[in-house]
Amino acid sequence: MAAARSEFLEMVLDQLEALGRVSARRMFGGYGLYCEGDFFALLADDVLYLKADDVTRPEFEAWSPGRFTYQKLGKEQSLSYYEVPLDALEDADELCLWARKAVDAMRRSKAPKPKKTKPKKRP
Repeated sequence: MAAARSEFLEMVLDQLEALGRVSARRMFGGYGLYCEGDFFALLADDVLYLKADDVTRPEFEAWSPGRFTYQKLGKEQSLSYYEVPLDALEDADELCLWARKAVDAMRRSKAPKPKKTKPKKRP
């Protein structure tokens, strides 16, 4: 039988209800959160982290207590996911506002990149 989902995960999913169809999948001892199939958040050790990109990173850095980090081969690594402050977890409107930025960041990262064209040689 599968392990029961945590109360914290259930609370986060309830708070994100206005965002759209949000689902959770087990991942690396925590959960990955998906909005309509787009991976936009991590939940690890009862902490929620939201995806940022070059567009939203300055906002997330000013708002968040810190980035998601982990150890790999004895070195600390970080990902572009930022911790959600506790007060934002308790405010569904604020949480959804920031979660929407995370979903948009993920969708921008998935957008096709323009093809580089070689400059035409002049005769």
